[in-house]
Amino acid sequence: MLKLLKGKVTLVKQIAKETLEMTFQNEYIAKTALPGQFLHILVKETMLRRPISIANVNEEESTVTIIFKIVGSGTKRLANYQVNETINILGPSGAGFPMENLCNKKVLLIGGGVGIPPLYFLGKKLAEDPSISILTILGFQSKEYRFYVEQFESLGETTVTTDDGTFGKKGFVTNALDDLSDIDRYYTCGPTPMLRSVTERLKHIEGYISLEEYMGCGVGACFACVVPTSDGKSYRKICQDGPVFIANEVKI
Repeated sequence: MLKLLKGKVTLVKQIAKETLEMTFQNEYIAKTALPGQFLHILVKETMLRRPISIANVNEEESTVTIIFKIVGSGTKRLANYQVNETINILGPSGAGFPMENLCNKKVLLIGGGVGIPPLYFLGKKLAEDPSISILTILGFQSKEYRFYVEQFESLGETTVTTDDGTFGKKGFVTNALDDLSDIDRYYTCGPTPMLRSVTERLKHIEGYISLEEYMGCGVGACFACVVPTSDGKSYRKICQDGPVFIANEVKI
C-alpha cells in the first residue's frame, strides 16, 4: 500500500562518478517493498518529487538503499543530505517485477546506468532460490561510472560493458548478448534506446522492462508519465501501471 512516510538517513556515499548511494531507515518500506517498485522523494526546496528505484532493503535492520545520479538541482540537493536528516517519501510505488515460475530457470538481468539499482534488488530476491541461475550484463559510460559490479558477481556470472572500452567489453549491453543461450526470462532497466535494442534482440524470450521517466504526481492523477500501448489503442501510466511492463506491451 502506498503511504506518505519519513526515513532517517544513515548513510550517504559516493560510489561512482556523479553517483551516490543513500541508506535510510523505514520499517514499512523495508518489509513491504517489491523489486522494481520506486520511491517518490520530496527534496528540500523543490516542488516536485523525484522518482528513485529501490536498490536494496534489509528487513532485519529496517533499512532501505537507493542509488541515484546527480542530473539536476533536485538530485544535487538530495546528495547534500547528511546522516540523521529526515527525508519525505511517498511509496513504495508502482508495479514490481513478476518473479513467479522460475524454479530451475536461467534468468538474465540487463541494466544500464541508473537503471541498474532495481535489478540488484531483484537479483537478491531471485538468489534466495538456489535453483535459479542468474546472469547479468551491466552497461556503463566508462570505468569511472561503474558501481555494484562485485555485488552482482556475488549473484552469478556478470559481464560489464563500457561505451569507451575502459572497463570490461567495449560497446553496449547488446554487444554482450551474442554469447548467451538458453535464457528462460530476462529483466531489463535503463535508457530507452537500450530497452528498444534489448527487446528487439530478445523478442523470442519472455521479458520484462522497467521504464525510467520524470513524473508529476506519482499516483496516476496527472497523466504526465503516460506511454502508449504497442497496439496504439490505449495508454499506460508509468507511475501506477508500471514502471515494470511486459516487453513489447508498450511502445517505447
